[in-house]
Amino acid sequence: MFQTFADSASPKQGPPRLAALRAAMAAQRVQGFLVPRADAHQGEYVAPGDARLAWLTGFTGSAGFACVLPNVAGVFIDGRYRVQVRDQVADVFTPVHWPEVKLADWLSDHLGDGAKIGFDPWLHTTREIDALRKDLATTAIQIVATTNLVDEIWDDRPAPPGAAFTAYPDDLAGKSHATKRAEIAEALTKAGATSAVLTLPDSIAWLLNIRGTDVERNPVPQAFAVVHASGQVDLFARAGKADGIAQHLGPDVNVQDEGAFLGALAALQGPVQIDPKSAPQIVADTLEQAGTKVIHRDDPCLLPKAIKTVAEIAGARAAHLRDGAAMVNFLAWLDAKAPKGGLTEIDVVKALEGFRRATNALLDISFETISGAGEHGAIVHYRVTDSTNRPVRPGEVLLVDSGGQYIDGTTDITRTMAIGAPTKDQRACFTRVLQGMIAISRARFPTGVTGAHLDALARYPLWLAGQDYDHGTGHGVGAYLSVHEGPQGISRRAAPVPLEPGMILSNEPGYYREGEFGIRIENLITVVDAPALKGGDDRAMLAFDTLTYVPIDRRLIDAAMLTLDERAWLDDYHAKTLTLIGPRVDGAAFAWLDKACAPL
Repeated sequence: MFQTFADSASPKQGPPRLAALRAAMAAQRVQGFLVPRADAHQGEYVAPGDARLAWLTGFTGSAGFACVLPNVAGVFIDGRYRVQVRDQVADVFTPVHWPEVKLADWLSDHLGDGAKIGFDPWLHTTREIDALRKDLATTAIQIVATTNLVDEIWDDRPAPPGAAFTAYPDDLAGKSHATKRAEIAEALTKAGATSAVLTLPDSIAWLLNIRGTDVERNPVPQAFAVVHASGQVDLFARAGKADGIAQHLGPDVNVQDEGAFLGALAALQGPVQIDPKSAPQIVADTLEQAGTKVIHRDDPCLLPKAIKTVAEIAGARAAHLRDGAAMVNFLAWLDAKAPKGGLTEIDVVKALEGFRRATNALLDISFETISGAGEHGAIVHYRVTDSTNRPVRPGEVLLVDSGGQYIDGTTDITRTMAIGAPTKDQRACFTRVLQGMIAISRARFPTGVTGAHLDALARYPLWLAGQDYDHGTGHGVGAYLSVHEGPQGISRRAAPVPLEPGMILSNEPGYYREGEFGIRIENLITVVDAPALKGGDDRAMLAFDTLTYVPIDRRLIDAAMLTLDERAWLDDYHAKTLTLIGPRVDGAAFAWLDKACAPL
């Protein structure tokens, strides 16, 4: 259940597996094959048997793909993983900076006319394949659906998850699944669709008020579903997985074996709604071959799931107070132990998970804990393993990004701590990151504003110093669901979805200096109606309310760099932290908290 530290893929995979894949490509008469991180459900995290990219290349990041050709094998990664990929893949693989380098251009540089690139239509979305075909339209290179060639050579591939689904309480969800199904049915009718195909596990979990353990760290069920304009749902899952929730689902949810999914699609009377961003290409192909009219629209569950109910927000607040107390116990322990030396990154992870486990409410961690000391902190999504584990040394900066899954909510928090006395440069960088985090926390904005509009607020203090970070400022967070959820986000590449009351997002600017240190500060926030100004507002305004209350390391703050408003916000935040978390800790932890929350 809790984090282990063995490498999830044998490090530096290369010649034998790559040679076997190339032999399979030759047998299929294709000159290339795409190996994505994704599974058939397009979630961010995958079950062990779906971790094809890690198995083939050794790269364990949560985004990216490989394209294997006869004489070159590219691993395409974004800015978060450019340090990590160099550490994890063998020299037979070539890291490719994506999306700066487009796959079609890379293929054109390496292949001649008439080449065919194979792909598994279960693992690539309709939008992805359409875009690649469009990009290749001016070339003579084709992409063709094939069987999964990695699966053919993966002799000891783990079996699919077998644990049963469970019901999620209506009082925590805030709505029954009958109410949710009726609301989605009404939306489908308005859109002119007779049904919608759901392939995202968290959408199905939300709609039917069910949870699962099919994907590590995310309490989601691996399944497919068709929701009809009548409000009825066909649920497709492996045999036996839904047997224990039959009474919860009721007569309007028809459970079938997952093997019946494509046949059921072919029998649908259109128009059928699919989301091209998440539906596998095989869904579109099956409907097209059946002559069914298709409507391309967003997954109808995405926005309702993102706008939390009153009960879900209350649950999130309770989960964050519980998690905040565990974090304070951890930070007090760390401050007592780390300056003496002797701790490692793995020791830090184990201790933090132990404090969360001591709440007796932790169901799982919400993702693999990031514990990066010194130069490892500059690897944005670093995951410590037995082979990378290093000491936490006095005089360094330690970045810890972690979270918990509780029945009433999902948490995600990052704190960066000084181990001993920080340098002037570290304090300046940390303070700029803090200023960006405060700017988002204090933001007031009109209705209709998206996260893309707000992203620059977090970056501006860094930009003034010629600095930046290569990840989004914030992502959506589920309610005892996925720690990363859409469609909301705070990023230059965020979907054009206006922020609405009830949405939960992270607020996590950072700064990373390769080979030296990394800094990130992260709280979760929820969108609320902004309190009216004394003179009144000309228009409806929104704001953010903070969910996370854990001290920010004052030793890393250069108070002279803060404005009076920034200082006031921070002092108020720490005062609230002491008020809310103080009654939940005692002894040495309370003494530490009291000192950590003192005004600047």
